[in-house]
Amino acid sequence: MSILIHEAREPHPSFASFYARYLTEHADRHSRQLHFLGSTLALVFLTLLALTANGWWLLAAAGSFYGFSWSGHFLFEKNWPRSFRQPAYAFASAWLMYWQMLSGQISF
Repeated sequence: MSILIHEAREPHPSFASFYARYLTEHADRHSRQLHFLGSTLALVFLTLLALTANGWWLLAAAGSFYGFSWSGHFLFEKNWPRSFRQPAYAFASAWLMYWQMLSGQISF
């Protein structure tokens, strides 16, 4: 699918069905690696936010989380990020995929 074409989809009735579709849109390992990097950096930046109370770390966390993830979609997957369509499920799915990569259930 071209990243220039945005196809509308019906909302998923459950998180499980959404996550199954989410995984199919993260088939390229380079994209998953960028997601993992962005999520890890976001955790580092959130830790720095907690330690310093400097609000710029929150901006850095959001920028790394979404910036690296969206780059993976546009550069490798050639699809629109799910966060554009269903942001809450996509956010939860990103962290579930992160945990599954960290625990070896999904390859990098």
